Amino acid sequence: MRNQKIRTVLFDLDGTLADTAPDLAAALNAVITEEGRPTLPFAAIRPLVSHGSTGLIRLGFGMHPTDAGFDVLRERLLAHYAANLCRETRIFPGIVEVLATLATRDIAWGIVTNKPAFLTDPLIAQLQFDHPPVCVVSGDTVANRKPHPQQMLHACAIARTEPSQSLYVGDAERDIRAGRDAGMRTLVALFGYIGKNEDPAQWGADGMIAAPLEILDWVDATEDKRNVH
Repeated sequence: MRNQKIRTVLFDLDGTLADTAPDLAAALNAVITEEGRPTLPFAAIRPLVSHGSTGLIRLGFGMHPTDAGFDVLRERLLAHYAANLCRETRIFPGIVEVLATLATRDIAWGIVTNKPAFLTDPLIAQLQFDHPPVCVVSGDTVANRKPHPQQMLHACAIARTEPSQSLYVGDAERDIRAGRDAGMRTLVALFGYIGKNEDPAQWGADGMIAAPLEILDWVDATEDKRNVH
C-alpha cells in the first residue's frame, strides 16, 4: 500500500548523508601523484564518487577493471582512504535537523550503502550522529548490492518495517532502482554526486529534493495525502 505512513527513512551514505567526496578525491590524487601523473581537479572527481573506488580508478587512469594493474591501484586508493577517512568529510547541512525531527516523530532512520563495512563502520563512528541509525547495511553485509533490492529488504527486516512503510533517499540511479524494486518510496538527492550526463528525472523516483530539509516537507506531504479521505 503506497499510502502507508512512513516509519523508516533510509539513506545512501556517500553523496546523500555525508559529503565524502573531498577525502575520496584526496585518496585518488594521492595514488595519481605516486604514479607521476598530474592530479585531477576536485570538480572532475566529485560526480564520480558515487561509483566507488572502481569508478575513481577508471577516471584517474582510464583503465577497465579487467586491465592488468587495476586491482593494485584500487587497493592503494582504498588504503589511502582508510587512513584518512574523515579529515574533510562532513554531514550535509540539514541532515542533523532532519534526523532530530524524525526522532521526535518516532520515525527511525538507517543507512544502506555499497561502501564496504570496513570503511562504513569507522566512518559512521567518526561522524558521531546524535541519533544513531537503527540499521547500517554495507556493500558486503548481504550477497547482493544495489541496484539489487536485497540490501533494502535486509534493512527493513532489521528495522522491523515493511518496505511500503519505508522511504529511501539516494543520489544514484542504482539507489532508486533498488528502492523501487524493494517496494519503497524513493527520493533523489540532487545535492549529491550526479554527473552532467545523468538525468535523474528518468530514474522513476517518487520525488527529487534539492536539500536535505526537503525530506521533511515530502514526508509531511505524504501524510497530508493519507489524511485526505
